[in-house]
Amino acid sequence: MDHIARILLVEDEENIRETLSLNLELEGYEVVGLADGKSVLPQFLGQHFDLVLLDIMLPEMDGLDVCEQIRLHDSEIPIIFLTAKDNSADKIQGLRKGADDYITKPFMLEELLLRIQILLKRSQNHRANTLDEYHFGPNYVNFKEQNAKGQDGQSFKLTKKEGMLLKLLIERAGESVSRQQILQAVWGYDVYPSTRTIDNFILSFRKYFEEDPKNPQFFLSVRGVGYKFQAPEEH
Repeated sequence: MDHIARILLVEDEENIRETLSLNLELEGYEVVGLADGKSVLPQFLGQHFDLVLLDIMLPEMDGLDVCEQIRLHDSEIPIIFLTAKDNSADKIQGLRKGADDYITKPFMLEELLLRIQILLKRSQNHRANTLDEYHFGPNYVNFKEQNAKGQDGQSFKLTKKEGMLLKLLIERAGESVSRQQILQAVWGYDVYPSTRTIDNFILSFRKYFEEDPKNPQFFLSVRGVGYKFQAPEEH
């Protein structure tokens, strides 16, 4: 992956959470650890994550409900349940709630790491294949060729970052995407510019693609959050 994969680990047993976090960080992942279910959604919506590791037996809100809530906002992110509940009915229920995988405690660390690698690779391949080109209004974007046609009918090249940001917003059409999520998804977590840079990119998109850049139809500001791409069919 071209950025460090970020994992949201939700586990109420402190020793398990800390041991897992350490081992995942040694594998090169960045880990955000939480101890209860109620904290998950605010963290999830405020940041970019590539995978969720989720205990089922959690205080405040159990992992099954948390998984459902995540799926309302993101149908693609890989979710793995970690749980001591190992009968078939529990596994089926977990998968029905939207989990991609289910691993029972105690587990071998190597097995968990392998399952994480497989799901991240599948997720990355899926994202890479989801959107090659896109039309909206009179506009056209080709993500493979990194070029576009705007309101004036002229073709132009997109920079790599413009293409990544445009693709992120379009793939999440109708959703508010926070500046933090944009910075982490497009620039990566280690080094990224100020949020002003994102604002400048959006201004460029409006200039390219909006009939009236001061009254945008497609690239909308969401006060206090970030930006949203509004697909034309949703008007």
